[in-house]
Amino acid sequence: MPLHKLFLPFAGAYFLSYFFRSANAVIGPELADQLGLSAGELGLLTSTYLLTFCLAQLPLGMLLDRFGARRVESALLLVAATGSTLFALADSMAGLAAARALIGLGVSACLMAAFKAFSQWYPPDRQASLTGWMMTSGGLGALAASAPLEALLLLTGWREVFFLLTLATLVSAASLFFGIPEKEAEPDHVTESLATQWRGVCEIFTSAHFWRFAPLGLTVTGGFMAVQGLWSIRWLTEVSGYSRMVAATHLGAMNFAMLFTYIGIGLLAARLARRGISPVHLLGSGVGLSILMLALISSEALPWAAALWIAYGVCAGFNTLGYSQTAAGFPLRLAGRAITTYNLLVFAGGFGAQWGMGLLIDLLLSFGLSESNALRSVFGLLVVLQMAAYGWFIASGRRVTS
Repeated sequence: MPLHKLFLPFAGAYFLSYFFRSANAVIGPELADQLGLSAGELGLLTSTYLLTFCLAQLPLGMLLDRFGARRVESALLLVAATGSTLFALADSMAGLAAARALIGLGVSACLMAAFKAFSQWYPPDRQASLTGWMMTSGGLGALAASAPLEALLLLTGWREVFFLLTLATLVSAASLFFGIPEKEAEPDHVTESLATQWRGVCEIFTSAHFWRFAPLGLTVTGGFMAVQGLWSIRWLTEVSGYSRMVAATHLGAMNFAMLFTYIGIGLLAARLARRGISPVHLLGSGVGLSILMLALISSEALPWAAALWIAYGVCAGFNTLGYSQTAAGFPLRLAGRAITTYNLLVFAGGFGAQWGMGLLIDLLLSFGLSESNALRSVFGLLVVLQMAAYGWFIASGRRVTS
């Protein structure tokens, strides 16, 4: 099958998934003003996307194995389109949160379904580059949900934006369902029972290899989601003192920089591995530097705010290697479930950080701190948690090699 006919429908869906995930960073201040939302309420509203996305991951892995990527993702995108429509029509915190939860559920398969389809249609030596290009499409979605979205809001309202997203999601679902043929199962393929599949999940959760990487997904990748998807704009406006347009431009620059990491992984990962620089080394170096960049941003130790946010985006792009490195420690029959289980913890971390940071900001405000100082404290706590997870990752690796 020609690559573009398979890749483009999945890439378009993942673009929309990332746009949905990141949009509240830009429209969040408008939602808070119109509905009178506190920081905790805004965090909860935004993080319901991550909660349902997270809860879908374990059954999603089994559904993909049983029914295939094309049917599962196109059906779920109809749920996302419904959620987008309801979000555009909602006029209360409860209505917006429920609609955003539907959106999260509806786009929960966008990346995992692509990985499943690529593994069926193309040999293993093409997977790294395909993963890099898929992450690039997601990065473009995040980029579109920054300064371009802020510019669009000057012309129209956020409700109209979500009606347009509904239409785009329906087109994406149709292109997947009607544009991609069904892949026939291999002759020796045996469909596992649900009980057998659940035993495989339990095997993953009890694996020392899995728990070497899981804390990074929970705190570093999940924390980045929380910052990128909501609290970056709040920091840039309240702490750095920028206008919303300038703040959105900074966020866009960070997301644009992240694209170069994804492209670099797609182009160079295999070549670097042949020279002795393995993907796990790239992951460890990138994660360590991303924590350092967030620490520098939080401490305001350096005056180069724009450069630090760009560097944060570049380094955070290496987080995606956690998926492949987690899967690499399991037999092929468990690889899909290993990825979705890791993804579950990533989105659990994103949900916890996005909502928890809002709750903690409200608590600190009630004690008399200014909003800028509350944000400094919350970002600092996130850095501490990420450093602890990184220390565990390094120590676990030394035990494996000793």
